Amino acid sequence: MKTTNAGGTVIDEPKSREAAKPAVDKRTGSKPAAKPPQIYVDGKFYAEADAKVSVFDHGLLYGDGIFEGIRFYNGRVFRLEEHLERLWDSARSILLEIPMSQRAMTEALLETIRQNNLREGYIRLLVTRGVGNLGLNPEQCKKPSVIIITAQIALYPENVYRNGLSVVTCATRRTNPSALNPAVKSLNYLNNVMARIEANLANADEALMLNDEGNVAECTADNVFIVKRGHIFTPPITAGALRGITRSVVFEIAAETGIKVTEADITRHDVFIADEAFLTGTAAEIIPVVKADGRPIGTGKPGPITARMIARFREMTRETGTPIYS
Repeated sequence: MKTTNAGGTVIDEPKSREAAKPAVDKRTGSKPAAKPPQIYVDGKFYAEADAKVSVFDHGLLYGDGIFEGIRFYNGRVFRLEEHLERLWDSARSILLEIPMSQRAMTEALLETIRQNNLREGYIRLLVTRGVGNLGLNPEQCKKPSVIIITAQIALYPENVYRNGLSVVTCATRRTNPSALNPAVKSLNYLNNVMARIEANLANADEALMLNDEGNVAECTADNVFIVKRGHIFTPPITAGALRGITRSVVFEIAAETGIKVTEADITRHDVFIADEAFLTGTAAEIIPVVKADGRPIGTGKPGPITARMIARFREMTRETGTPIYS
């Protein structure tokens, strides 16, 4: 599903359940004129129409850069520290020096939300290698660029969380860690894009991606979990799964409720015979899967453990996070 912010930018992430409402002037009862969305680029704020990067930026030319997708709810940024730690880990892995401290990045991110007067939404934080020449040598790029975009995004419709979605196994394999490690959230997402195209062609909601060994790695934008006899299983990071932030929250919720979670290699067969299945991701949150490759999973409806995970996750997002306006 496509999502657009107030200025019309399309973001390939499924619209929030509740969009931020414009303030009303109490004296006149009228709404103020809409302010163009403000985008942070290298220390300055630009209206959406004026926010631009060079055609020589290696993030554009070669996908040389990293990103994080972050959510904020009820005036709080959810798991901000964990997202920034992962951003810095990605940067270290590809020898990219982020041109600011984590503390400065936190303030820049919070101020971007404030500039857009939002309380709920999505943040896309990017760090590119910066402007260079047409050669791919990163030494030609003298200064990395930091870009922060906020949007009011929409999730899958609420009925999908009640009824579940379908996945299809795609032929495109997850990138081998010895090539480009999936642990790095790089700007080069063509591997995932090709898998997403396969899901579209199959009229499925998501694509299940396997690794070179034929085991489940993840979906195009989400981690994968299955439930069997009350026990939760998920692929290990070594299988090609991203160390997802929402993924880690599921481990926490399971520990709270006494449900065992095991990281183990999972095959398509394991998915087919599971009692329940669900996906996790920053944009999708926790969402049930009820069909895989045409086969109903369990009863063909979201299961009780999945429902418990969704309910507790929504409580956590309402009650915790880094304050934006304090």
